[in-house]
Amino acid sequence: MTANLVRLTDDTGDKGDKAVKQFHLSRRDLGLASLAAALPLPALAQGLRLWPANGAKNVNPDTPLALAFPSAPALGKSGRIRIIDTADNSLVDTLDMSIPPGPDWRRRRPDGSPPDTTVYQVKTIGGMEGLHFQPVIIHGAVARIYLHKQLGYGRTYRVSLDPGVLSGYPAGTEWSFTTKAAPPPASATRLVVAADGGGDFSTVQGAVDFVPGKPARRVTIFIKNGVYEEQVYAANKSNLTLRGESRNGVTVHCGNNSAFNPAKPRYAFSLAGCEDVQLSTFTIENDYFGQAEALMTRGSKIIIDRMTLNGSGDALQLHGSAYLKDIKLYGHGDTILTDAAAFFDGGEIKSLGPVVWPRNTDASHGSVFKDVTFLGVKEPAPWTREPDGSGVISKNVLARIPDNGGRNYPYAEMVLINCRIDGIEPDAWTVQPLPWDSSKVKFWEFNSKDLKGRPVDVSKRHPVSKQLTLPKDAKLIADYSNPEFVLGWKPVVHPA
Repeated sequence: MTANLVRLTDDTGDKGDKAVKQFHLSRRDLGLASLAAALPLPALAQGLRLWPANGAKNVNPDTPLALAFPSAPALGKSGRIRIIDTADNSLVDTLDMSIPPGPDWRRRRPDGSPPDTTVYQVKTIGGMEGLHFQPVIIHGAVARIYLHKQLGYGRTYRVSLDPGVLSGYPAGTEWSFTTKAAPPPASATRLVVAADGGGDFSTVQGAVDFVPGKPARRVTIFIKNGVYEEQVYAANKSNLTLRGESRNGVTVHCGNNSAFNPAKPRYAFSLAGCEDVQLSTFTIENDYFGQAEALMTRGSKIIIDRMTLNGSGDALQLHGSAYLKDIKLYGHGDTILTDAAAFFDGGEIKSLGPVVWPRNTDASHGSVFKDVTFLGVKEPAPWTREPDGSGVISKNVLARIPDNGGRNYPYAEMVLINCRIDGIEPDAWTVQPLPWDSSKVKFWEFNSKDLKGRPVDVSKRHPVSKQLTLPKDAKLIADYSNPEFVLGWKPVVHPA
């Protein structure tokens, strides 16, 4: 990602605190503060409403716990939350509030710093161990509790909070609930995720974990409209579709970045080692900034269909072949980082800095964009913003090849076919100044237009780039308009 981002996130100080507020105010309102109204929380205890309700039956074992207070509670720095199996009073899970969630996500440790020996909250997600996480998250008057692991089926659990965990929690108050008797059939090909508990699972991760790595028949995880605050890590999955009820009605999001989870997945949503997996019609957001991806894919034959992705630096990472249909993507520079073939078919990409950092080798094509709209945003990066709104504004280019520790990418490829462009610098491409052979770089455009459909002035384009024309380049244009030519496989978007 951009060099100034790496530098400025080393120590943001008070500027970082101000930037946090500005950043979240600038994001689409997820309605998180209104969770109390969205969730059925009928059990009352001195004005407190609980989810699952006290005495509730048939609860999904993966459900996050929730407490709605009469007014906004404060999270303490001591005390424990305990989950107890009432059958034998055994302790199933403990969340210790004296343990910090993770490093300060606004301040990346400078290179060369001594090792961080602090003990942080950790959990395993999708088989990935040692991930830092927030055990309690407060939005408005609602506090949600996230356990280390999914509970069991057919069990009754009691929840106990020590004094000091949450202000306003009545001392000695406990509640209990009973989980569903059994999971869905192992042969199920359609699973429903619902935030209100009305589906097979309450979390996306719960459903992903249930699906076998290589199901005999394609499995669809249908995500009902709602807000799902969770990091999702799908590892070694195939023959799987995750589909939202509606693109704007389903939001899967969390706060994660390279400062909060150094040397661990810093993405909101990951497909790791996956093949033939499709994401359709929902929104993924990363609530943090810096190196804070919305989505990372590693594998092959990945399809991203009508998805909205909001991240920060490296907002979308693609490692392995992918077909992307009508996506909406927003990021803060190096918005797309890819080292393999990717075909973008329609959609809109907004970026505060360079759109793509292509890293493909000569073993594959790079990134190809057909009928895509590129919007360069002239705003300061959120981690640089001052109270008056000023800050560092990165150069908006289509792609860049920077000096990356002496490494370069001589086969970098980014091809635009019939795209619309606004807010991009006239030279459009940035190439590192080191002496190297750039003759194999493919920074190509055909028929680029502005938002009103007028031809873009390409007279000042970087000399390494090339304009494709008809009839001279007819075959190249036809080839690069064909996803199968770029990817090496024919993408088929699975219908609902």
